[in-house]
Amino acid sequence: MSVGTPPGTTSAADHRTTGVRATATVDIMIPVHNEERALPGCVEVLHRFLAEQFPFDWSIVVVDNASTDNTFALAQDLAGRYDRVRVVHLDRKGRGHALREAWGASTAAVVTYMDVDLSTGLDGLLPLVAPLVNGHSDVAIGSRLAPGSRTVRGPKREFVSRSYNALIRLWHGARFTDAQCGFKAARAEVVRPLLEHVRDDAWFFDTELLLLAEHNGLRVHEVPVDWVEDVDSRVDVLATARDDFKGLVRVARAKANGTARVAGLPQRPQPQAVHPDAVLSRSAGGLSWQVLSFAVIGAVSTLANLALYGLFRLWWPVLVANLVALVITTLFNTEANRRFTFAARETSRGKTHLQGFVVFGLYYAFTSAALLVLPLVVAHPSRVLELAVLLASSALGTVGRFLLLRSWVFRGNDRKDQA
Repeated sequence: MSVGTPPGTTSAADHRTTGVRATATVDIMIPVHNEERALPGCVEVLHRFLAEQFPFDWSIVVVDNASTDNTFALAQDLAGRYDRVRVVHLDRKGRGHALREAWGASTAAVVTYMDVDLSTGLDGLLPLVAPLVNGHSDVAIGSRLAPGSRTVRGPKREFVSRSYNALIRLWHGARFTDAQCGFKAARAEVVRPLLEHVRDDAWFFDTELLLLAEHNGLRVHEVPVDWVEDVDSRVDVLATARDDFKGLVRVARAKANGTARVAGLPQRPQPQAVHPDAVLSRSAGGLSWQVLSFAVIGAVSTLANLALYGLFRLWWPVLVANLVALVITTLFNTEANRRFTFAARETSRGKTHLQGFVVFGLYYAFTSAALLVLPLVVAHPSRVLELAVLLASSALGTVGRFLLLRSWVFRGNDRKDQA
């Protein structure tokens, strides 16, 4: 930690942030449950860092959620010893509950939270908050998986974390890389409407908040962080992962039935080119790009489908192996085409994937019919011939899939681009 500016002197950073300090207020929440050992050191280190290096008007808020040890008494003592430290006591346990109550009651312009173990390096705090203060982003998260991050943790937790975040990106089309890092911030005016729709009171709170934010068109800023695993952590990683999977199913349903839409959120304008000649419109060259992008994604999906089919065929009959392989690759294919081929990020993911599975149903029926007809044409076909027929039918089905995606699933997006 660097030493503060000597008394009586003013640094260049002080001059640059004087106006911002007067207008930006930041509440840093520390949710705690039975943390009497970790809390004093956390508040001391954090208070010193903020006083010496943080340019905005800040407060530390210790949110005690139903501790049964001496945590609340220690928090009150710390509030008496340090300026800008407050305490909130809740009678119900749960990190999500603690953040919903504390963030919802805050009068600051920006609300943040960090874990009491300070596993995340504090050097990431200013990059986390600054894009929210200047209005560039709505929510900011620390990421242990983003390029540039440095993380020290065991192989079990590393595997579970990467698998969980990969599932979120594949299933929900999330663009953030790390949902569960205990280092997040949000603009208060944006997060309050979201809090009313976040149902989880425990560890899935973070993921649900981020999924709702992206689903409603908010900008999520990601900061690579330094992170060291707390070996004394009491989080049951596997049990938490099971609860998180149930939460992902619930949020997917909310997206599909429309209840994930949040009213009253500020809407970001669509991006505009600085110079009109700087952007090649899709009406002039878009079809070429769409065909190329779709072909690449289709080729990758087809190879993945063949590999999965060959693997599943070792245990399952023809139609079951084909079905499971296609379901897995369809999720990837539809999301990849939504993002890259048709650039339809503003569309509803739930509706898009639902329509994508309708297209998949037709595609599955076509490829399955080809496999069923093969034995009628060739008695006892070899596995190689079976794969060749599947490859040919997949290629023809891919052409039909492109036409349906372009003319039906993403039809409105194309009309908008050509307007």
